[in-house]
Amino acid sequence: MLTRQLILAALLAAGLAAQGSDPFVEKPYLQLGDNPALGTRESLVLMWHAANDSAQWSVQLRSAKATAWRKAGTPTDQVVAAPGIVKHKVFRVALADLTPGEEFLYRVYRDSALAFEATGKARKSATQPVRFALFGDCGANTAGQRQVANLVFKARPDFVFIPGDIVYNSGRISEYRDKFYPIYNAETAGPETGAPLLRSIPFIAAPGNHDSVLNNFQRFPDALAYFLYWDQPLNGPAATGAPSTSHVLTGDEGRTQFLSAAGSRYPVMANFSFDYGNAHWTVLDSNSYMDWTNPALVEWVRKDLAAAKNATWRFVAFHHPGFNSSKSHFTDQWMRLLAPVFEEAKVDVVFAGHVHNYQRSFPITFTAKTRPDGKKLGPKGEADGDWKADKEFGDGATKKPAGVIYIVSGAGGAGLYDTAQMKDPASWQSFTNKFVSDENSFSQIDINGKTFELKQITASGKTVDSFRIAK
Repeated sequence: MLTRQLILAALLAAGLAAQGSDPFVEKPYLQLGDNPALGTRESLVLMWHAANDSAQWSVQLRSAKATAWRKAGTPTDQVVAAPGIVKHKVFRVALADLTPGEEFLYRVYRDSALAFEATGKARKSATQPVRFALFGDCGANTAGQRQVANLVFKARPDFVFIPGDIVYNSGRISEYRDKFYPIYNAETAGPETGAPLLRSIPFIAAPGNHDSVLNNFQRFPDALAYFLYWDQPLNGPAATGAPSTSHVLTGDEGRTQFLSAAGSRYPVMANFSFDYGNAHWTVLDSNSYMDWTNPALVEWVRKDLAAAKNATWRFVAFHHPGFNSSKSHFTDQWMRLLAPVFEEAKVDVVFAGHVHNYQRSFPITFTAKTRPDGKKLGPKGEADGDWKADKEFGDGATKKPAGVIYIVSGAGGAGLYDTAQMKDPASWQSFTNKFVSDENSFSQIDINGKTFELKQITASGKTVDSFRIAK
């Protein structure tokens, strides 16, 4: 049976992506774009993929409260070509002059013919309540992934954050075609289909090991699609002269084509920060090619968080959890070394994925130990140290947390890890408060002024954890 990718290839090769048939390789979806800071007027980026032809595209939009349509910016396009992948264009257009938090409508035209229309919602201001959904390790084309997507749609979040491992197994163009867009940009919502999320709210993501560790374009010519299909802030450490990746790309033809299509997003977009509502987010690439003991990188994190001192909430997000009780990936602890920086900056919550279940720590403070060989990391990534867990915090009903809360929300769709440990608390580390591994799930977070509330909701609709922080 032909895969969706082969069907698309046949249609495009036959020239059927023309007026009167579906003109999209992938339908429009919203992105934050290179817009890290809030504005009195907001902007998002609308993207779509289409055939590599001479069609002329345009976009109109209007507020849900208005009747007159106005023209958006002029779409730009970048040709994506890779051996074995049908050459196509990735389009981007700025949707500017949006009222914070307000719903808007947009229309996409191909050669003056209406090709697509949907609604969207502008980024919210610091005075507006915010709901976001968070789940990692998701794009596996499973029943659990589709069920989670449907429940997220019902929750009506303002945006979705993915802390890595966006598509399996290798972050390739072909995998996005089969395991990401069809589920998160489905035509209808349902537990069997997924939901039309991407077209109406922005997804924001950190790269995981399945997204960005492949660098051999001779073997994987459509690798590193993260840098082709996402549009996020470009204000990371590379913008200050600090290194942002130690990738060495191989495979001459594929490498050249990838760099041409990725443009300024590679490698800068792997680390960035942004504001949404009254929260500041610092997003880090935690993959093993990064050296987070590098003083220049640590200083970028420190300065980014210090610049957000007026934000009510400070969040950090990356893929590999520093504090994790699962037997799976237990020694991938290198991000623990940034814990003192997070504590110094009064970070409230650190979100991660990588481990395919849900875990919540008590509020923690951590001091790393230097090993006898003079290093802080063991050969497998172990980071030994002393932690102090605030076990009086509980679920936040009566007490403010003394330390940083670490969340693992990596049950977005891929196969689950360590299900037996859920009923074996003796196997948990002493910093772990909650451990749920028997269902795919997502985190629903509501921020209303100085109140933060998280609910962990499973694919069957059960709330298996909840806690709040009040400032």
